[in-house]
This record gives sequence, structure tokens and C-alpha cells, in this order.
Amino acid sequence: MLLAFIESVLRLQSALIANHLLTSASVGAVLFFVFEEVIVAFRSRQSKILNMIVDALQRISAGDLSVRLPETGAVELRQISKLTNQIVGNLKDDIAKLEKLERVRSEFLANVSHELRTPIFSIQGFIETLIDGAMDDPGVNKEFLQKAYEHSERLNTLLNDLIEISRIESGEMRMSFRYFNISEFLKNVTEEMRPKADKKSLQILVEADVPEMLVLGDRERLRQVLSNLIDNSIKYTQEGGRIEVGFSEIQNVVRVYVRDNGTGIGKEHLGRIFERFYRVDKDRSRSVGGTGLGLAIVKHIIEAHNSKVEVKSELGKGSEFSFLLKK
Repeated sequence: MLLAFIESVLRLQSALIANHLLTSASVGAVLFFVFEEVIVAFRSRQSKILNMIVDALQRISAGDLSVRLPETGAVELRQISKLTNQIVGNLKDDIAKLEKLERVRSEFLANVSHELRTPIFSIQGFIETLIDGAMDDPGVNKEFLQKAYEHSERLNTLLNDLIEISRIESGEMRMSFRYFNISEFLKNVTEEMRPKADKKSLQILVEADVPEMLVLGDRERLRQVLSNLIDNSIKYTQEGGRIEVGFSEIQNVVRVYVRDNGTGIGKEHLGRIFERFYRVDKDRSRSVGGTGLGLAIVKHIIEAHNSKVEVKSELGKGSEFSFLLKK
């Protein structure tokens, strides 16, 4: 009965630890209390092992989670030590996860602060210059107002992306899966992006030979994905370049791709381009209006479709982003 009671206490402890409600010190204190009963019962026969357990529990109570109880001696002691070691191991893992989350949160806040500061300071600078007298010069007036407007647009895009990534990572993103015609879909999204491509004299082609091909997915979320990928190609392809958007059948799935002959991405960056705020070329990314969140959003949406984004790229030759959708 004593062992059953201890097991019940340990299970309760494990549940509390999983919810981060106990510290290592409180876990050690409770375990130490429980083991007092065991110590009384077994001291005469297992004094050496019990002394080792007492010492280990005291160290755990003091916050040393590297300690492990000896799984030797009587059957009851071995079982209790094993359960305790498991709980302490889980607690150690939980603390490590919390510390990692805190680091990620701190990095995220630092990045957000930096990204917001740049357009805000720029807008402030342009307005102060106008107030100080530039308003009297029509040419300068128009130029500075245009720049302030562009930075306000960038700020608005950044805020929208921040809201979007927060909703996605908090699990608030709602998906609505329906069958739709991928051929028609690619043509529509490409036409929406064409005016932006025309400003750089880019040739943007749709490779969709099959007039009707049904795929399963969230149409609006995938519109966001495709728009982000085409937008990236427009930003990082030189004037007069070429962008191809299309799909191909592979057994029971459809492979959707966006391909360009732009600047390309170095191999050392490919493993990190889907991280929040990661930029291959920070200065250029800001100059073309990138927020550093577009590919992170793309990654999350495609993963919600039980797929993943593949990327092939070579410096000076271009990039290809692709993903699979079920038919």
C-alpha cells in the first residue's frame, strides 16, 4: 500500500510539473517528505542505499537536477527510484524548454523593436525636415512626402505580418479545406502580381497546360503563400528577368512551384531562410521592402497542409520554391 501511495503522489507530481506549476526545489521537498516513510521501514536492511537516496533527494531539493537516485536494493526502492528519476528528468526537460521559449521570446521582441524602429525613425526624420522649412520647396516637399508614405506602407506591412505570424504560432489560424482548380488559381494570383512585375520589366509566365486540375487546400491561405513567393521573386530578380509559376502532377499529388532567374541564395543560408526575421542580405532586403516574415508565414501555412516548402537555389542563377498539394 505504501508503494501504491507513493506512485500516486509521483503521478500527481508529474502532472503538475508538466504544467510548470512546481519548481525543482518544491519537487525535491515533496519527494523528501514521501521518502521519510520509506526510510523508517527499510533503514535496518537497506541503510547504505537509503543514505544514498537521502543524499540525492537533498541535492534535488537544493535544485541540482543532474542527480539520479540509485536504482538498486529492494524491489520497492528500485521502483521508487526509477519513478523519481523519471520525474526529475521530465522536470529538467520542461525547464530547458521554458528557457528556450524565453530566449526565443526575447529575440523576437528585440527583432520586432528593431524592425519597427527603422520605418518610424525614417518617417519622423522626413516630417521634421519638412517642418524645418522643406515644405516651401515643392520638389523636396513631394519627394519627402513620397518617402514618408513608402515607409508608412512598409510599417503597415510589417504590422500585418506580425499579427499574422502571431495568430499562426498561437494556433489561432483557422483552415478551410476545399477542392479548387489549381490551374485557374495560379493564373488569377499571377495576374494580381503582374503590375508589380511590370514595374521592373519582368516577364512572368504561368505554366499550367492542364485546364482543370483539382487540389485540396485552403484557397485563401494558399493565395497568401503564392503571393509571398511571387513577391520574393519580383524583389530579387533583376530588371528584364523571368519568373515562372506552374504545377506538375506526381501520382496522387500536385507540385506547385515558383521559379526565377534572380540573384539566388547561397547554400549557407538555405537552412535558415524560413526563420523569422532572417535575411540573406539585410540591407538589400530592407531597401526592397522585405519584413523578414514572409517565408516564415509561407512555411507555417504549407505545414498546415501536411506538406513542406522545398527550395533549390544557386547564386547568380536563381531560385525555385515548391510544395505539394493533395489531389
